[in-house]
Amino acid sequence: MDALPDLGRLRLLVELSRLGTMAAVAERTGYGTSAVSKHLAVLEQEIGAPLLAPVGRRVRLTPAGERLVEHAVGILAAVEEARAELCGEAGPAGRMRLAGYASATEQVVVPALVRLRTEHPGVEAQLYEHEPEQTLQLLLAGDIDLGVIYDYSLVPREVPSGLSVRHLAAEPLHLALPAAYGAGQGPAALPDLRQLAGAGWITNSRGTDDDELVQRVCALAGFTPRIAHRVDSLHLINMLAGAGLGVALLADSGVERHRTDVVFRPLDPLLGTRRSFLVARRGQWSWPPIACAARALAEAAQN
Repeated sequence: MDALPDLGRLRLLVELSRLGTMAAVAERTGYGTSAVSKHLAVLEQEIGAPLLAPVGRRVRLTPAGERLVEHAVGILAAVEEARAELCGEAGPAGRMRLAGYASATEQVVVPALVRLRTEHPGVEAQLYEHEPEQTLQLLLAGDIDLGVIYDYSLVPREVPSGLSVRHLAAEPLHLALPAAYGAGQGPAALPDLRQLAGAGWITNSRGTDDDELVQRVCALAGFTPRIAHRVDSLHLINMLAGAGLGVALLADSGVERHRTDVVFRPLDPLLGTRRSFLVARRGQWSWPPIACAARALAEAAQN
């Protein structure tokens, strides 16, 4: 290889590895399919190795192509970071698109955006509510700039290559039980999960993480749970538990402590916590709107 490969062609190869077909890359980038094919053929010449192999009417990346994608993600991220730093002298300004899950949006994101509007009025923040899996896909597609996601330490989440993660906060987990379950017990009493083997469990309707968490927690107690309800609203989960219609695992931020029809028992810390993270595309953290939004979110998460 006599010269460095063209960055635009590297981006096309990264998009192909992510989207899977030339047609999808063409639709995403605005190129024609034949133009994408020609650019990738030129990239092969620049690299001096075959990057694609035909599979029927489609193509797949060769081992050399997969290895180049790994390098390309880092190269493109470094270029974006350098560009962001060089463009940051005028102060934070521009549109910043942010996605987060419901409880974080209410308790962390909204206070952070209020502060952001006051301190950096040149940043136009746009908020979208999405579960973590959707947020990661939107980041990969370039449809948002910053995401707030969560996982459970007992059910860790794999973040796709090309994205960068920063830890935000961690919360303890609680069992939400009908008030009758708590009769005669102190508020900090750890529950015997085996007593809940016959209960109906409540999990999330939009993601699989809560199901997996309940399955693993109950498996450690020696039984398979029966999922009775799948709902998205944390308020509705509290209501169902209070009505005696199920039990649930809730992170601390989802606990409605004013309720008298529900008791909340701390889950054994060995069974883990819910962790929240900020996620952006690699190389984007120093772009001023993302940098100031990330600071505001980190500060809001600590309050």
